[in-house]
Amino acid sequence: MTIGERIRLIRKQLNLTQEQLAQRLGIGKAALSMIETGKAGFSTRNKNILVQDLNVNPEWIESGKGKMFNADPDLTAYTHRTDNSLPLQSVPLYSIEGTAGLVPLFADQTEAKPVNYIHIPNLPKCDGAIYIVGDSMYPLLKSGDIVLYKQLSDVRDVFWGDMYLLSIDIDGEEYITVKYVQKSEHEGYVKLVSQNQHHADKEVEVSRIRAIALIKASIRMHTIG
Repeated sequence: MTIGERIRLIRKQLNLTQEQLAQRLGIGKAALSMIETGKAGFSTRNKNILVQDLNVNPEWIESGKGKMFNADPDLTAYTHRTDNSLPLQSVPLYSIEGTAGLVPLFADQTEAKPVNYIHIPNLPKCDGAIYIVGDSMYPLLKSGDIVLYKQLSDVRDVFWGDMYLLSIDIDGEEYITVKYVQKSEHEGYVKLVSQNQHHADKEVEVSRIRAIALIKASIRMHTIG
């Protein structure tokens, strides 16, 4: 079964027409039809909308393995085919304010004191977790959600189109953000893309990226009362 056929099966399972699902994905009905018939690829951004908004299992989208829908609607995993899941791990949750930023945290994580630990089964190895601030990845991520990450030692190791936690130097100050990282047409630059359509794409010099980590999972926090 192709990925397009799995997208069609997901749509049928959710009792959505092509037009309805296309609206959820922010694309045209004709574009969705081409995806389902294998004439067009399925983007990471659209996959993440299915995962976050419709609770679809990302592994099932990619390979057809596992269940079509996540058992826990508040936990979303962003996995690769090469990922090996751990039966159970305790992921340290850090406060960026408490560690004086992402760069010091990544430079010497052994000295950083977590504010808590997150115990999660069946996820790829994660180095840590932080709270999200801002709305650049809305509705995929909301301010107050938690993202779990895997540190990268070199920005050249990125998977183009995937979601990353980044520390960027802007006039000597650290700017921390979560964005899709895409290849730029300009030498020495990368393109940072938001999920939120109200945020414009931005070209950033690679030399200004001080720290980078691949987002492996997100947890949505709810307040009741």
